[in-house]
Amino acid sequence: MTLDDLRASDKAFLLPREVAMVLKCDPHLVRIEARDGTLPFPFVRIGTRTKIPRLPFIAWMEGRTGSEN
Repeated sequence: MTLDDLRASDKAFLLPREVAMVLKCDPHLVRIEARDGTLPFPFVRIGTRTKIPRLPFIAWMEGRTGSEN
């Protein structure tokens, strides 16, 4: 999974494993930082599940605030 793949996707939310592929890190690290509230991009916690809104994540990756979307 690449950032271009995410741009081409129509999914509203991404899973930690998808974000981790783009960031080249362990998906568990994404989950841990979400749990601790330290992810530098928007996320949603539903119980123990973590979901990342696709468009704000792409904006963060591109260095935008996300308000341009």
